[in-house]
Amino acid sequence: RIRVSPENSTANYGSYKTSLNVLMGSFCHLASANKGFALGSLGQNNQDRPYGLVLCRGDISSSACRICVANATREIRKRCPNSKAAILAYDNCLLKYANKDFFGQIDNGSKIYMWNVENVSNPVVFNQKTEELLSQLANKASYNSTKKYYAAGEMDLEGSKKLYGMAQCTRDLSSVDCKKCLDGAIGELQSLAYGKEGGRVIGGSCMLEQLANSKLYKVSLS
Repeated sequence: RIRVSPENSTANYGSYKTSLNVLMGSFCHLASANKGFALGSLGQNNQDRPYGLVLCRGDISSSACRICVANATREIRKRCPNSKAAILAYDNCLLKYANKDFFGQIDNGSKIYMWNVENVSNPVVFNQKTEELLSQLANKASYNSTKKYYAAGEMDLEGSKKLYGMAQCTRDLSSVDCKKCLDGAIGELQSLAYGKEGGRVIGGSCMLEQLANSKLYKVSLS
């Protein structure tokens, strides 16, 4: 899943590309060593300076993070050989770069939406439960610094069924902006995936997902 900004593309950007290659090459080690997150910029002047960021899911190992980042940095340059701005999302990591400083700003322009085609039997109650769980996780991810802007959890549904959720932000955001980003994603997910068993929003600054009866990630209860 990849998104390119065509307005920032150019057929000739040698010095920028050189800086970008060095920056991308540093992310594998930096992200795995820094609990799944890295950001940086490199270049002699503003015209040559790329700004980049990589984020791994908060529930994967450092080795899985390193593998995902290695694949992402290779694939984004392969698919976007002449672009000065792009974003790529895999299940385990998110990578983006641009020729403008975006650090500390909510990215509302880069979004990927997914949802399960299966419908739930009682969408009204299910959506209420989904909003409740994701709102709890958004609060926990935003204001629990020990988890580095990440939270996962579960909630009981009828019978033996369970609802699972995950919320995460890039760590260049403030706690307030992390919560703002996640709240916006919750609203979008509730609208786009109403009554569906699962859904996911992946943005350039935050991501969240919910799924009934299928745990796709480790749940942290601490």
